[in-house]
Amino acid sequence: MHQNRVFFWSIVVALGGFLFGFDTAVISGAERSIQELWQLSVFEHGLTISIALIGTVLGALFGGIPSDRLGRRKTLFWIAGLYLVSAIGSAVTSDWLTFMFFRLIGGLGVGASSVAAPMYISEISPAHSRGRLVALFQFNVVFGIMVSYLSNYLLAGTGENDWRWMLGVEAIPALAFLIALFFVPESPRWLLIKKGRRDEARDILLAANPAGTDVDAMIATIVEATTRAAGETEKPPFFSRQYRTPIMLAVLFAVFNQVSGINAIIYYAPRIFEMAGLGKSSALLSSAGIGFINLLFTMLGMSLIDRFGRRTLMLIGSVGLIITLGLVAKAFYFEEFGNFSVPIYLFVYIAFFALSQGAVIWVFISEIFPNEVRASGQALGSFTHWFMAAVIAFTFPYFSESLGGGNTFLFFCSMMVLQLLFVWRMMPETKGTSLEQIGKQVVVQ
Repeated sequence: MHQNRVFFWSIVVALGGFLFGFDTAVISGAERSIQELWQLSVFEHGLTISIALIGTVLGALFGGIPSDRLGRRKTLFWIAGLYLVSAIGSAVTSDWLTFMFFRLIGGLGVGASSVAAPMYISEISPAHSRGRLVALFQFNVVFGIMVSYLSNYLLAGTGENDWRWMLGVEAIPALAFLIALFFVPESPRWLLIKKGRRDEARDILLAANPAGTDVDAMIATIVEATTRAAGETEKPPFFSRQYRTPIMLAVLFAVFNQVSGINAIIYYAPRIFEMAGLGKSSALLSSAGIGFINLLFTMLGMSLIDRFGRRTLMLIGSVGLIITLGLVAKAFYFEEFGNFSVPIYLFVYIAFFALSQGAVIWVFISEIFPNEVRASGQALGSFTHWFMAAVIAFTFPYFSESLGGGNTFLFFCSMMVLQLLFVWRMMPETKGTSLEQIGKQVVVQ
C-alpha cells in the first residue's frame, strides 16, 4: 500500500516535469512562424526562443526560497498557476513584447519546478526506490517533450494560427496538475526541519515507508543530522567550506548536462534536420522521433538507476555521447547527409543522453546536499543548469551559422570528454544510501 501511495504522490508532483518538458520543447514547432509574424532579426529571434530560459534561470535561482518558507507543496501550487497563465497568454497575445512576457512567466514555472519537484520526491521516497521515483520527474520531462513534438506535428498546417494552438494546449495539463496537487501531502522532512511538526511528519513517513520501518528512528536520524550540521549554534552559510563538495559536484554536473548540446538539439531539432538536407515535414517528424527515443531510454534509465547506480550510467552515457557527437560533427564537415545519417546519429545520441544525464541529473542533485541546505543546493544546481541552457539556446543559431555544424558539434563532443573525466575521477555513488548518510559523507567537517 505504501508503494502505491508514494508512487501516486511522485507521479502527481512529476506532472510538473511533464509541463517542464512540454513548455521547453513546444516552441520548436512555432519558432519559424513567430519569426515571420513579427519579422524578427537574428538577435530578436534568439532572444524570443531563449526568453523562457531566462525566466527558467530566475525561477531556478529563487525557487529554493518559497520551497523553504512556504513548503514544497505550496510552491508547486504556484508553479502550476504560472504554467496555466503562460500557456493561455502565449496563445492569445497579439504583440511580440507581450508574447515574451508570457513565455518568461512559463520559464519561471519551469525553473521553480526543477527545484521543488525533484526535492519533494527525494524527501518523500524510501532510500531503496528513491532513484527510480525521482527519475519519474525526468521521465515526465521527456514525455512532455515527446507530446509537444507530436502535438506540433499534428497541429502544423491546420491554419494561419496553428502556432497559437501549439502553445495553448499546454493549459490542459497545467490545469490537471493544479487539481491533482490537492491530493498530495507536504514533505515530511520540511515539516520536521522547518516547522517542527513531528506528529504530522511521522504520519506521512508511516504512509510512505514499508511496514516494519522504524519511523521514530528515522525521525531521530533526520533531526540529529540537522542538529549536528548546525553545531547546536547558528547554521553555517550555504557558500561555506562545509558544503564545498556538494556545491562543486552539483555545479559541474549541471554545466556538463548543457554543454552536451541537449537543449540546442531539442529547441532547434527541425532546423538542424533541415540543415542536414531534410524537408520541413520530415524535419518535424524526425523531431517527434527524438521525443520517442528520449522517452524510451529514459524509461530504461529509470529501471537501471537503482540497480547499477548513478555513476555507472554516467560512464556508459559519456562514452556514447562522445562517439555520436563526433559522428554528427564528421557528417557536417564532409556533408555526409545521405541515408538520414544525421537523424540516426542524433537518435543514438538522445538514447545515450536519456540513459545517463537525463535519468541521473535531478536524482543526483536532489541527493547530494544535506537536509538543512537541500533547497539552496537544488536551486544552485537548477540555476546552473538553466543558465547554461539559456546561453546555449541563445548562441546556437549564431554559432551554427557562423562556425558551421561541424565546429559546433565538435565543441559539444569535446565537452563530453571532460564530462567522462569528471565522472571517472570525482563523481561519488549514491544508490541505496539514505539522504542523511549521503549528507554526512559529502560535508567537510
